[in-house]
Formats: sequence, C-alpha cells, structure tokens
Amino acid sequence: MFGKKKKNEQPLNRTLITHTDPRSPIAEQYKTIRTNIEFSSVSESIRSIVVTSSGPAEGKSTTVSNLAVVFAQQGKKVLLIDADLRKPTAHYTFRKDNRVGLTNVLTKQMELSKVVSRTDIENLYLLTSGPIPPNPAELLGSKAMGELLDGAFQSFDMVLFDTPPVLAVTDAPILASKCDGTILVVHSNQTATEAAKKAKELLMAAQAKIIGSVLNDKQQKESHYYYYYGK
Repeated sequence: MFGKKKKNEQPLNRTLITHTDPRSPIAEQYKTIRTNIEFSSVSESIRSIVVTSSGPAEGKSTTVSNLAVVFAQQGKKVLLIDADLRKPTAHYTFRKDNRVGLTNVLTKQMELSKVVSRTDIENLYLLTSGPIPPNPAELLGSKAMGELLDGAFQSFDMVLFDTPPVLAVTDAPILASKCDGTILVVHSNQTATEAAKKAKELLMAAQAKIIGSVLNDKQQKESHYYYYYGK
C-alpha cells in the first residue's frame, strides 16, 4: 500500500540512537518516555502526538524521531509526519527524498498513500514535509489536515508530528489542538524558564493537551542500576 524501501539508500542518521544502539542508556530513556505516554491517559488511548519546543535547536526533531522508533519497536505501525513546513529535517534524518510530501496531500495534489514511504526501521513510515508553502499555518489548520489525520488512523496505530517551535510561529499550537497529546521539549542549560512557561501558555490557550515535557541533553552520571540490568 505504501511506498517500498529503495535499495542502496544511505544509512540512517546517527541521531537515531534508539535504532543504532537500542540498549544504550539514552535509548532506554526514550523507552521510558514511551511508557509514560502510554500511562498518561487511562480513559482514552493516545494515537496522535505533537512534539515541539519553545525555540529552535532544543532537540524536538531528534526527540520525535527516536520516539517514533521506540513505538515502532514495540510492534505498533507508526507514521512520523514532518509538519515543520518552515525548516523540515526529517528527510535528512531518514535519508529520504523530499520532493513530495505533506503539503501535496493538504493541497489535494496527491493521496496520503502515494507519498508515505517506508523507512529502514520495521513498522516505521515517514511523511516528509514536501515543498515549503507560503502559508504553513493555514494549511495545518485546514479541513484537509483533519481529513489527513482520519485517513492516517485507518492505516497506522500511532501518528507523531514534528512541528516548528511554539514561540516562533503559530503552527505548533494549531496542530496541537487537533491531536491527542503534546510534548514540550526543553533543552538543559539552554531553554529559558520564561520561554518554556510562555510556550506552555500558548499551547494551553489553543486547547492543546500537554501530556509532558522532555528534558533534553541533560548530563547524567553513570547509573549502576541500569548497568546491572542492561548488560
């Protein structure tokens, strides 16, 4: 149904540590986040998640890519959508072509099944951003976005979105209002407290359901507990 994996593609980006080193302490932390997401809602299952940050270069794209991997490793059929229609990066991470993608689906030029591609990771599929449009916020808030989500739920167990930073543009809050949950990535020793608070306020004002935050790039001493069970 969805695009076949092309032969002779370059290896995946090294930022996908959950794939390249799945028994590492960092990969285990991503699995812990996965578990916390699954237990964050008792009454309703979470099938769509927006991952964003207050500002640029705080680790949201790395976080959402690795979360997609650990959900796929769990056996769930996962679709990662690059909804950062300003500075998309997922096609670099997964070594994919980005000539067509999300914007082609939202403008009714192509069907979802025609532009989703398989990745080298079992159960994980990718929808790249496609051509950068002049009106990203309008596209993400359009009726077509809701229709895309409905279509994705028919084929995938979990849909994750990478979005632009919250304080830069309105794209993330708009998309977050359509999804089951939102995760705010905070970069250790970089994200200002006031910026994180403002990002949270903007997301809540858009009726986003914030299910947690991820502290990225926090230096941690070696855990003897992990190595007892991890080796």
